[in-house]
Amino acid sequence: MVSKKHTICIIILSTMLISPLVIGSDIEITKEEINSTISKLMDYPWPMQCYNLHHTSRSLYSTQYINDFEKWRYRTGGGVEGGIAIDNEGIIYFGDKAEKINALSPNGTLIWRNSTDMWITCCPTLSEDGTLYVGSWDHYLYAFNKSTGERKWRFNTKGIIGGSLAISDSGTIYFGTGWDSITGDRIWAINPDGTEKWQYKTGNDITSSPAIADDGTIYIGSMDNYLYAMNPNGTLKWKFKTEHYVKGPPSIADDGTIYIGSYDDYLYSLKPNGTMKWKCKVGYGTETNPSISEDGIIYVGGEKLYAIYPNGTKKWTFNLGADRKIEGSCPAISSDGTIFIGTHIGEVDGGEIIAINPDGTEKWRKKVIDQGWIESSPSIGKDGTVYIGSSPETGGYLHAFGPQESNSAPKTPTISGKKNGRPREEYWYKISAVDPENNPIRFYIEWGDGTSTGWTREHASREDYYYPHTWSKSGTFMIRVKAKDNSGEESPWGYLEVNIPRNRATINVMWYQWFLERFPKLERLLNILY
Repeated sequence: MVSKKHTICIIILSTMLISPLVIGSDIEITKEEINSTISKLMDYPWPMQCYNLHHTSRSLYSTQYINDFEKWRYRTGGGVEGGIAIDNEGIIYFGDKAEKINALSPNGTLIWRNSTDMWITCCPTLSEDGTLYVGSWDHYLYAFNKSTGERKWRFNTKGIIGGSLAISDSGTIYFGTGWDSITGDRIWAINPDGTEKWQYKTGNDITSSPAIADDGTIYIGSMDNYLYAMNPNGTLKWKFKTEHYVKGPPSIADDGTIYIGSYDDYLYSLKPNGTMKWKCKVGYGTETNPSISEDGIIYVGGEKLYAIYPNGTKKWTFNLGADRKIEGSCPAISSDGTIFIGTHIGEVDGGEIIAINPDGTEKWRKKVIDQGWIESSPSIGKDGTVYIGSSPETGGYLHAFGPQESNSAPKTPTISGKKNGRPREEYWYKISAVDPENNPIRFYIEWGDGTSTGWTREHASREDYYYPHTWSKSGTFMIRVKAKDNSGEESPWGYLEVNIPRNRATINVMWYQWFLERFPKLERLLNILY
């Protein structure tokens, strides 16, 4: 299997351009331009990638009582690799690699869905006027009505939008594009009505998401190895060179310090004028956001999760486990200090969500998929529910970890498949069940011949699950299946009768052998003739 990441690496190596270091003097901007870009904290629990315009990834809400109980799981047609936005009604918005933008209710049921023409791997962004913005690999920026899912407009960027967006207080939408040799590698500013405000060409593709400072400066990384600081009017303020790609989002501390990770394995700390304060080696080219806690500790991931003091020294290092790494998943911090992160096991050997205490000890973890990975960034809702996406090798999931007020057992499973067959041939059966709370469920399958599956891996409520079986002898067999949710509640049995009659060809062969055993001279004659 050639993964998305491998494909991107090939494109990058064939198109990479390196531009010289330029540190420009600050360009004068008007007070009106500065004021128009000062961000207000939106009245949403998690309105955009990394929570806010400073990309602190620091929630206002506690997860003190959240554990590894997955209260619901929603199945999509494609991997969920971006972050999740949450509005003040608790509605959850996310994109997937089935080219869909989805809106779910807090209980995990679909409210609306709309389509783009290619993958969505960025986090949707909510504006204060109720517009939901999202970029796609189809070279378009989309604006949707967040309540109805109706598309307002779309803007052709002529390049892939892989990173997420930032919206200033005036409504200007900032983002980067890549993977088009002529127009792709650009920083864009788009007006709220979907018209172009300005664009600025960089030296290579952009997967980074922009952060916006209180003075209106827009910071965004590029795979030409630079972090760019742009004025709100589209002019370059300065740019800082690292020794490799700058793929992840930058973040901004309360004192204006900018943090950015690079594929050169360093975390950089920069002053607002673009000069370096320090750099700290964290290993394994980081593409995650340097999330910032209330006390100024910076959390950044790679093959491990690092906690860095504001002076650039390491506070602690958290070992993720064997063959585990963080790729694209930005740490989320709850108000009680718990850090949440998604992991990538091997190449396609599964993914976990891990909760880590502020002192660097493990709180809990859960492996949510066995084949695939997690690159999605966690988000935190008002009630402390933690959301994260995953990318199995087929389809995708959105997972919700949080409190559940009540619970009912799953409904009786349905079974469908071939009802008549032959011995020693494999047949596949489709099994599905509905859980009233959309809890993940497991199935226990008995085949009627004395064999069973034991409890299967977890599946989403309503997800079709296919399982094969081969009967070794003839007979009439009763398949029966029950479902069990995360709270241990079990459904009634579901049944399907399967008839496996004796194979006619087998009967003929047995009769022929019996006949020849009783007439050996006839067998010699047949051998001579044939």
